[in-house]
Amino acid sequence: MSKIKIVTDSTLDLDLSVIQRYGIEVVPLSFTIKGETYLDQIDITPKEFIQKMIQSDELPKSSQPAAGEFLERYNRFHEEGYEIISIHMTGGMSGTVRSAQMAADMSDAKVTVIDSEFTSKALAYQVIEAAIMAEQGKTVEEIISKIEEVKKNTKLFVAVDTLDNLVKGGRIGKGKALIGSLLHIKPVASLIDGNYTPVVNLRSQPQIARYLAKQFAEDVKGKTIYKVGIAHAENYKLASQLKDLIHELTGHEDVEISYTSPIISTHTGVGAIGFMYYFK
Repeated sequence: MSKIKIVTDSTLDLDLSVIQRYGIEVVPLSFTIKGETYLDQIDITPKEFIQKMIQSDELPKSSQPAAGEFLERYNRFHEEGYEIISIHMTGGMSGTVRSAQMAADMSDAKVTVIDSEFTSKALAYQVIEAAIMAEQGKTVEEIISKIEEVKKNTKLFVAVDTLDNLVKGGRIGKGKALIGSLLHIKPVASLIDGNYTPVVNLRSQPQIARYLAKQFAEDVKGKTIYKVGIAHAENYKLASQLKDLIHELTGHEDVEISYTSPIISTHTGVGAIGFMYYFK
């Protein structure tokens, strides 16, 4: 029976205890802010990062791991007798999955690189399922099939509180941002096929909570709920409001809330939340 190692990246917003429990290898992205470079989730906490981002006039610059970072790990795990499944944040937002594939092509290891088409906890749902199955002795083919099933049955929404970072990152133009700011618009988007896709513009945080809770209730009606999570960029209040509404509408109580990674906060800005759920 072959051994399988699960590799991922630092945008998965997964608790360290779970990462250690399943021996998941996390390759960090990096970012530069105020002239200093940090490794994501290693050199600075998400909360500390947000404070630095608030104080900075420039948008932090994030960088995917170099192919060599993946290659070193792939070769090492190969020598230890592992096959490798490497699952990463959407290629629509980062070149991380491409770096991983470049390394896989250079390595003698048997590596399967997967674009999760998500990030944050929605990426973690695929990683956790893969790690559990690897521990159970399942084959690479069985694990890949399960990952595709999880991917197909996962939704991710992003609600942004301020348009500043979307403008700086080039996702919306300055003209639209000016109009949006004057109207106090707070866009909600979804990741569809791995790409940031606008869904609706709302006017307040309570409207965001109600919209997302109703969307969740409609999607999961008559279905089995496996995972629900909220990742926020210094907006625990909105995350809690959404959690309460989910319970009110559906009776579901198991909703995990945590800070999101600096890489995601860079794209979304302060006050944003990501809302993710896996159901079938």
